[in-house]
Amino acid sequence: MGSHARPNRIHRTGVRIAMVALVGAALPITAGGLAEAATPGATHSADENGQQGGKATTTVAQKQDANDQDAPQVKADHAFLLDARDGSQERELWGGAKADESVSMASTTKIMTALVVLKHPEWLNRQITVKQEYRDYVQKVGGSTADLQTGDTLTVEQLLHAMLIPSGDDAAMAVADNLGMGDTTEARIADFVHQMNVEAQQLGLTGTNFDSFDGVSQGNNHSTARDLAKLGQRAMLKPVFADIVKKKQFKTEAVAANGHIRYYTWDTTNKLLSSYDGALGIKTGSGPEAGYALVFAAERDNRTLVGAILKDDASRFDDATKMLDWGFAH
Repeated sequence: MGSHARPNRIHRTGVRIAMVALVGAALPITAGGLAEAATPGATHSADENGQQGGKATTTVAQKQDANDQDAPQVKADHAFLLDARDGSQERELWGGAKADESVSMASTTKIMTALVVLKHPEWLNRQITVKQEYRDYVQKVGGSTADLQTGDTLTVEQLLHAMLIPSGDDAAMAVADNLGMGDTTEARIADFVHQMNVEAQQLGLTGTNFDSFDGVSQGNNHSTARDLAKLGQRAMLKPVFADIVKKKQFKTEAVAANGHIRYYTWDTTNKLLSSYDGALGIKTGSGPEAGYALVFAAERDNRTLVGAILKDDASRFDDATKMLDWGFAH
């Protein structure tokens, strides 16, 4: 999307906002969205070539309908797409009608869990022993699992793989329990979740709040498609994160409680990695309240697009494909 780009329609919480054409340089996104690009209440004038006296004239309504058609045809209303460029030059491409509505985000929560860890590179080689408590937790909540075995010792970096590739809630709990501060498991997890919220505030994710480390909500774990796209973009700036989420499968080994070697193989939950040329990740999510969620990224022709979909159905990967195709064409 450069000097030849056409204006794109941005839909924010049911209100249509016309976006002025972006000419040349990109505009930075602020916490509230695209800084000066949107002009509330803007109208379209009639076709300059339209004439009176019996000749056809393009009406405002006709032009508006034409612009509405120039958008990815997806089912998801909670959807958002941006041109990542670099950390300070994100460019908003398209937002669904409910791109700014805060809803449950399920396991896409783990993007922030990983981002908090990666603020401390010295943690990556730290050894963590798997507690039975982590396995019991997964069984209790019916969560996704990396099937970590009690007594095994893994590094934090291995646990990031276990958390982001098969979406292991057990791995996420191990991270929060060992990297948070406090005298009890509950206190350490609470401190870690607090760190997640501090990071969200610093990133300007105004529609986001965390109450869990893995997305199993306690009633106040929510975000918006706009926020999650921005979060995904920032996380992809971390080389360790970007390397992990692009993997379709990861094999590793850990020292078991009896001193023997245990071998782990984790397969990704992100089908986009196998179906979309240039896909880079990022993270899936699903749950009874959240529906199906996906934060995704792809690269083509030296452009990287990042998007997010919330409260979709099983067609989330199809919707992501349509959004990416549309984005690369604009």
